[in-house]
Amino acid sequence: MKDRLDKIANGRLAQEGLLSPEAVQAASELVERLSGGETETVRVLFADQNGILRGKTVVASALESVFCSGLAAPSTLILKDTSNRTAFPIWAENNGIEGELAGGRDLLMVPDPATFRVLPWSPHSAWIFCDPYFKSGAPIAFSPRGILKVAMDRLAKHGLAMQAGLEVEFHVFELLDDKMAHSDATMPATAVTTRNLSRGYQFLSGADYDRLEPVMDDLRRNCQALGLPVRSTEVEMGPSQFEFTFDPADPLTHADNMMMFRAMVKESCARKGLHATFMCKPAVANSAASGWHLHQSLVDTATGENLMIPPAEAELSDTASAWIAGLLEHAAQTCLLTTPTVNGYKRYRPHQLAPDRIQWGRDNRGAMIRAMMAPGDPASRVENRVAETTANPYYYFASQILCGLDGIERGLRAPEPVETPYDSDAPALPNSLLSAIQHFEASDFYRAALGDTFVDYIATLRRSEWERYHLTVSEWEQAEYFGLF
Repeated sequence: MKDRLDKIANGRLAQEGLLSPEAVQAASELVERLSGGETETVRVLFADQNGILRGKTVVASALESVFCSGLAAPSTLILKDTSNRTAFPIWAENNGIEGELAGGRDLLMVPDPATFRVLPWSPHSAWIFCDPYFKSGAPIAFSPRGILKVAMDRLAKHGLAMQAGLEVEFHVFELLDDKMAHSDATMPATAVTTRNLSRGYQFLSGADYDRLEPVMDDLRRNCQALGLPVRSTEVEMGPSQFEFTFDPADPLTHADNMMMFRAMVKESCARKGLHATFMCKPAVANSAASGWHLHQSLVDTATGENLMIPPAEAELSDTASAWIAGLLEHAAQTCLLTTPTVNGYKRYRPHQLAPDRIQWGRDNRGAMIRAMMAPGDPASRVENRVAETTANPYYYFASQILCGLDGIERGLRAPEPVETPYDSDAPALPNSLLSAIQHFEASDFYRAALGDTFVDYIATLRRSEWERYHLTVSEWEQAEYFGLF
């Protein structure tokens, strides 16, 4: 054990401060545990800019070396849009990339031993999450976990910490055609063909839950085996639509949990001939849109007090008022982080239990921000209903912290709540990915909070997707013009 500890402590990662002394200790204990265990392989992964896990797989005995020296991976992985195309001209002299990325150089993946999990659907295998760095060990300005850690540190300097609770909606379908023909290996790959597991709109139906229980149970047990704090498993509004909720945790823990959850759902379902998707509004008949509701409370780190608890009925605490005001003021420019796909903007429709305007209400499911607070209630919190479930959780959580903290630092006050959110004159949320890109690029707030490099990087990636979408001839165009002209 001591030899392993010394080896990792004297390795590059520890010597350059990329592994803390606590992480070194945890890493040595993990390697010792694996030396006589049943784990054969470890998937060494990081969350990319799109919220997708990428990385390499090593045999379990090689993990010690990874803790000593890190693991290399091509830097093009952090330059790809959702089609897996590299969105930056890496071979050009002026490629618009800041840092050690030109020419497809290597990244350095630094593992976090706290994220190690044996995979219940593949018990001979495990995964461990990493933070990517430049090959030199320099930080990457747009690393998702790094961005969230920066936001959490800023909040901590005020003696504050955010607690987050998750409600995650998604679909699980039966897989009819996996589209494995050579002609289907496009970028992106041809979408698979599916059918529902349940019939019609049966929101919270007991009978429908019984029909879906085998899948629900499998996913729940996997959550529990991974240590995810699952609270409930529910039949959502639409056909074959699920919702899982999770007890509160700190933002970094829950961002990691969300990455684990999405990967677990997709991978374990695929092994059973099912297709799970977190796409906001699938293009299948009669589908309902999926949202991601993020519950947020703010805690005084010195006392543990929940600062969202109101002083009296129908009032807001000063902290809650400022936090809500900050989320509202920056909502339009934040949409690129909460709703990063072309498809996500199809959800912002009135009378669909989804927001379409920038406003808040008291326990109102049509408002963007839903305030659930009562004097003396330790669970007092706000719920932001704006995001789609494809959002990169690290960027999403960081945006909430930075926006809410800005409201606190500036002493902002929330406007009056709304009771009829679809009839108010509140500003509309962006109605397309292009609109969200334009708001984000023009954001002095995000350029000051996270830097020009981050803003330009995210905008370039999302523009790559928008341009491909915009230039594709759609079925609507074919129907509209092909016969008419």
